[in-house]
Order: sequence, then structure tokens, then C-alpha cells
Amino acid sequence: MRMEHMIRAIAGTFILASLALAHWVDPRWLWFTVFVGANLLQSAFTKWCLMEKLLAKLGVKP
Repeated sequence: MRMEHMIRAIAGTFILASLALAHWVDPRWLWFTVFVGANLLQSAFTKWCLMEKLLAKLGVKP
């Protein structure tokens, strides 16, 4: 799987998990959803993504 697809899958998983946690555990988990969304938005403009750097360090090829 390409790194770009992995990043999208991870972001989607984080968002769905935080929504589930907000529903069943505590509504403050929605702040994690905000964090993921803000990172996706800033990476669209700056072309820099922290998850991309982390995956590269783990040996995932672009």
C-alpha cells in the first residue's frame, strides 16, 4: 500500500474511533477529531504531514 493511501486510512480510522469514543465514553474526544481534521487541512496547504514523516521513519516507502 502506498504511503498516501496509508495516511488516508489512518486519518479515517482516527476520526471514526474518536467519534465512537465521543459517543460512548466522553464528548471531549471530539477534540481529537478536530486535531486530525486541522492536520489534514494544514497539510493540504503546507505540503507537510507529520504522519508522513512518522511512516517514513518506520520504513514505509512513498
